Amino acid sequence: MAEININPKYPDISFLRERAMQRIPKFAFEYLDGGCNEGVNLKRNTAEIREVQLRPYYLRDYDEISTQAELFGHTYDAPFGVSPIGLQGLMWPRASEILAKAAYDHNIPYILSTVGTASLETIADITHGRAWFQLYHPVEDELRDDILRRLEEAGYETLVILSDVPSFGYRAKEIKNGLSIPPKMTLSNIFQIATHPYWALSTLIAGQPEFKTVKPYIPKGLSLRHLGLFMNMTFSGRLSEEKVKILRDKWKGNLVMKGVATEEDAEKCIKLGLDGIIVSNHGGRQLDYGESTIKPVSRIAEKYKGQIKIMMDSGIRNGPDIAASIASGAEFTFLGRSFMYGVSALGSSGGDHTISVLKRQFQQVMEQLCCERVTDLPKHLI
Repeated sequence: MAEININPKYPDISFLRERAMQRIPKFAFEYLDGGCNEGVNLKRNTAEIREVQLRPYYLRDYDEISTQAELFGHTYDAPFGVSPIGLQGLMWPRASEILAKAAYDHNIPYILSTVGTASLETIADITHGRAWFQLYHPVEDELRDDILRRLEEAGYETLVILSDVPSFGYRAKEIKNGLSIPPKMTLSNIFQIATHPYWALSTLIAGQPEFKTVKPYIPKGLSLRHLGLFMNMTFSGRLSEEKVKILRDKWKGNLVMKGVATEEDAEKCIKLGLDGIIVSNHGGRQLDYGESTIKPVSRIAEKYKGQIKIMMDSGIRNGPDIAASIASGAEFTFLGRSFMYGVSALGSSGGDHTISVLKRQFQQVMEQLCCERVTDLPKHLI
């Protein structure tokens, strides 16, 4: 078990967010921090988690608190992990590697995105095969099969497939900022880079961020415009039951669907033989007028708990949010922005620090509730 290492200058995620805003260029921070359209669902996600109320039992006899949680046969030290995040290296150089190492050291899961900035092989080495991989479904069967082959050879046991990007969210700030890898060199972006010299130097030393996992499939010499067109033509966000059936047949490890938002889709995942679902709305980045995730996770857990592992992300920022989500029906949780705030604020120590903060906060909530086990948290829901 890794030690709890908290920098006293940043004892909460909100402080990390403020520091990250100062430390990285505006275009990178807005990509990390923003939602789609007007940010309605982005705000709703966290706000409705924080409407949850928990009941303490102060005079109950109880043994030592345990924050451990079992998932797919592995016992993790805490009931949360790192969500897949695209373009991590744009926000801070080697962010994928920093977070994967911290997650492994703290014995929590790390999910690498297809459009992350480290290769699946590199992350497998860092985590000794303990990481998960999130797949944007390729258009071509040959590419899908080759990625599955590489995952199997690298030792991955859990594959996450993404259902909530049938269309890319309309994100006005990203359009205005010319967001790509590398970012378009508008006068505004050049000024932002120039006024963040440590980020610029660190990026220069680490090298230009790239889609490392899919790099072997990208034709050499593409311009930025043609790289974007290639990615759009190569990976399709649209899933169907037939595509899932094929993946279930080909992938012998744990298969998880991320982006489930309704009981109907949860039931389909059970019928298709999936091992888990992550109730998610892509961090409020896809559908501004959709539900927050805390609402459907409660309904899905009520109907299907015990038939499939029910997890949740989107809107969870800190330890109390994790506790509220689990009390509401999630068996495990994932966070994205909180970890990227930490790495953007503190660089190589940001992953360890953020996990330490979340562990300490979550344990304090359990101690305050007099709740012995993570699985007992729903008993404290008001």
